[in-house]
Amino acid sequence: MKKLFVFIFLFASITSFAQKTDKHLQKEIGDLLQGFNGDAGVFVYDISRNKIAAVNADTIFPTASMVKVPILIGLMHKIHNGELLYHQDMLFTDSVRYSEGQEILASFKDSSKIALNELMMLMMSMSDNGASLWMQGLSGGGTQINKYMDSLGMKYTRVNSRTEGRKENYNLYGWGQTTPREMATLMKMIVENKIIDKQISERMLRLMSRQFWDEDAISQIPPNVFVADKSGAVDATRDEVLYVNGAHPYIFCICTKNNKDTSWETNNEAWVLTRKLSALLWKYFNPKSTWQPSEYLK
Repeated sequence: MKKLFVFIFLFASITSFAQKTDKHLQKEIGDLLQGFNGDAGVFVYDISRNKIAAVNADTIFPTASMVKVPILIGLMHKIHNGELLYHQDMLFTDSVRYSEGQEILASFKDSSKIALNELMMLMMSMSDNGASLWMQGLSGGGTQINKYMDSLGMKYTRVNSRTEGRKENYNLYGWGQTTPREMATLMKMIVENKIIDKQISERMLRLMSRQFWDEDAISQIPPNVFVADKSGAVDATRDEVLYVNGAHPYIFCICTKNNKDTSWETNNEAWVLTRKLSALLWKYFNPKSTWQPSEYLK
């Protein structure tokens, strides 16, 4: 019994140390979120100092297109197991066509061929929903992806769309759901090569570094700094998760829901908040940096 007590004490001590809170940064983030017309949550990993900052970090939010990170993990399991090949030619047919919105894949003709890695690029770089739904099916569907999430210790990160038993969650959160802490943790596991193996994790990180949608959190980070990112947006939700590998590396995730401002202009309140948070973190971790973000191109 004494040995068990010592083990529990040591484990608790290690866990506590591993998640030491940067109270000053946490207060700055809390102050920034004050007055936001909606619900917002943030989780930050300071990789260099092994500290965190969390505000509403365990609240469940809709993922919007951040759900494509779990889908990517599910697809990589299929590749790792030899059920799919990274460069495999896929046959696009009308049966997998998703025509809502301005989707690149939807412009393809029936019976066109496209390589699997190109579909992954469309999903992660362009956030093409048609490619993503196809990838979700190829990954074994939401039920299988959710099993992978559970095996990684994710209690709340789930695919809801087209997934048996998830209708109620779909009505609440849409395509997927997560928390800022869990989505940041998934990013951290990818960075640390803990998703399947080193080769798979590094490939995921490269895929996430090629972002077309770079005018929000990414815009507040110098362009010569490596960033891996996935954002998501629906009317009342704007989310983003980033790994910033500068001189002082860090990971952060911001999630919002019930947003009063549902506009799609660059001055949308949640996008402005995202840019302010990203700028705050870049300056906090790089106080000597003199770089300033450029204006938007018109």
